Amino acid sequence: MARNRKHNPRERRRKQLTPLADKPFRRLINPMAPVEILSPEQLTQIHDASMRILEEIGIDFLNEEALEIWTAAGGRVDHKNQHVWLDPDLVMELVAKAPAEFTLHARNPAHSLHVGGNSINFATVGAAPYYSDLESGRRPGTLKDFRRMVKLTQQCGPLHIVEGLLVEPQDVQVGLRHLEKGYALLTLSDKVFTTAAHGQDAATEYVQMAAIAFGGLETIRQRPVLASNVNANSPLRFDEHMLGALFVYARHGQPTIITPFILAGAMSPVTLAAAISQQNAEALAGIALTQLVNPGSPVIYGGFTTNVDMQSGSPAFGTPEGAMALISGAQLARHYGLPYRGSGGLNNSKLPDAQAAYETQMTLWPAVLAHANVIFHSAGWLEAGLVCSLEKFILDVEGLATMHHFLSGFEINDETLAIESIAEVGPGGHHFGTDHTMARYRTAFYQPIISDRSNYDAWQENGASDAAQRAHRVAQQLLAAYEPPAVDEAVEEELTAYIKRRKEVRNER
Repeated sequence: MARNRKHNPRERRRKQLTPLADKPFRRLINPMAPVEILSPEQLTQIHDASMRILEEIGIDFLNEEALEIWTAAGGRVDHKNQHVWLDPDLVMELVAKAPAEFTLHARNPAHSLHVGGNSINFATVGAAPYYSDLESGRRPGTLKDFRRMVKLTQQCGPLHIVEGLLVEPQDVQVGLRHLEKGYALLTLSDKVFTTAAHGQDAATEYVQMAAIAFGGLETIRQRPVLASNVNANSPLRFDEHMLGALFVYARHGQPTIITPFILAGAMSPVTLAAAISQQNAEALAGIALTQLVNPGSPVIYGGFTTNVDMQSGSPAFGTPEGAMALISGAQLARHYGLPYRGSGGLNNSKLPDAQAAYETQMTLWPAVLAHANVIFHSAGWLEAGLVCSLEKFILDVEGLATMHHFLSGFEINDETLAIESIAEVGPGGHHFGTDHTMARYRTAFYQPIISDRSNYDAWQENGASDAAQRAHRVAQQLLAAYEPPAVDEAVEEELTAYIKRRKEVRNER
C-alpha cells in the first residue's frame, strides 16, 4: 500500500501555475513533416564516408569483452591496441535489428512515453557540476539541489523525462552519488528517468534499484523503464566505463542512447561534412554493438555535434552549425529506422538573459522541426552545460509549454469557424462580449505565467521585475505546492535496505 501523504490543498496556487503544472502535456506528437537538410545524394555521401571510416580507419573499444564480442562476430580485431575494423554489411545487418520505436514505462503509467515516430519527449538539463539561483548564486551542486530539481521536474507538465545526472551532488562521495540520485529519482518523481553510464557496477545498481521499484528484473526486461546516455569518446573511441554500462543496460533490455560528442575543429575535422560523417560512424558502431549484446534491445541514435569557437577553443552552442548537424543527425537516424536524440536548450550564456534565450531557441527549434524523439537539456542549461540554473529552468519550461501548445494545432469545425458570430458583429464591431467569446475566453489562448503583458505603469507598480525574477518566484511557488507521488511502503523499504547494503560494500573497498 502507498504511504499516507498529508493532503495540503493549494487549489488557488495550482490554478495560477496551471500552464506549467497541469496534465495535458504528457503526450506530444509533431504533426508536421520533418525538416530535412541533406539531399538524397548528400545523405548517401555521408553514409558512404561513415562506412569507410568504420572499415578503413576503425574504432577503439577499450574493453576486452567488447573485443571478444566483435571477434566472435567476425570483426577484424587488434587486441593489443584494442581496435576494431568493422565490416559495413555486418554493421547494417546489426543496426536493422534495433526497434524503430518502443515504450519507456514510468512508475505512473500516465507518464509512460512513446519513443520513435513523430513523438517528442523533453528532458531536463543533465550533468551540470554547478547550480545557480538568484538567492545563492553560482556554486557546486549538492544533493539538496538535485532533489529540488527532481521535485520541480515532477511539477512541470511540459517536461517528460528527469535526466538522471541533472546537477551533480558534489557533497556526496563520488562512488555513492548514483545511489542517492537513484533513490531520489524513484521516490520524488513518477516520471520516466535516465541514468548515468558510469561503468558496469553503477549501471548494475541502477538496474537493481529499478527492478525493486517496478516488480523485478524480468518485468523491466519486457517493459523498459530507464534509458542511459552512452557517449563515444570522440574521436573514434568507446572507453571502458561507457562500454561496461552499455553491456549492463542492453542485456537487461534498457534503452541506450549512443551519442558521440563531437566539437568540429577539435574532435573532428573543421568541416561539418566530416563531423557528421564521423558522428554517424561512431553512433552506428555503438548501436551495432548493442545488437550483438542483445538483439532487439531498444537503442536511440544520439547526436551532439557542434563546433568550437576557433578564437578560444571553447565549445560553441546555439550555433547555425550545431543546428545543421542536429537536423542532419535526425535525417540519418530516420534513414536507418532508429529513434533520435537531440538537445534543446544549449547555450554559452552565463546568465538567463537574451543570449541564453536566442541560443536556446537556435537549438530547440531545429530539434523539434527535425522530429527528435528525445530532446535532452531542454530546461535549465547555462554556461555550456556547466550550470543548472533554477531561473533558466523555469523560463525554459514555459518555452516548452508554448511549444506544446503550438504543436497541438487548432480545431476547424462549424463552432470554431464561428460564421454566426462574425455575422452577428458585422463590420466595424468587436467580439469582446459575444456569446461565442464569453463561452471560450478562459481557455481560448495559451496564458503565460512568466511573460508580463501589463503596461509600463502596472509593471512598475508590481515591482518592475524582470523575467528571471519572475521565474524565481514561480519556482518557489511550484516547490511549495509539491507533493511527493505515492510510493509503495514495501518498495521504499526494500530500496532503502538495498542502498544501505551497497554503500557498505562500496565503503569496504
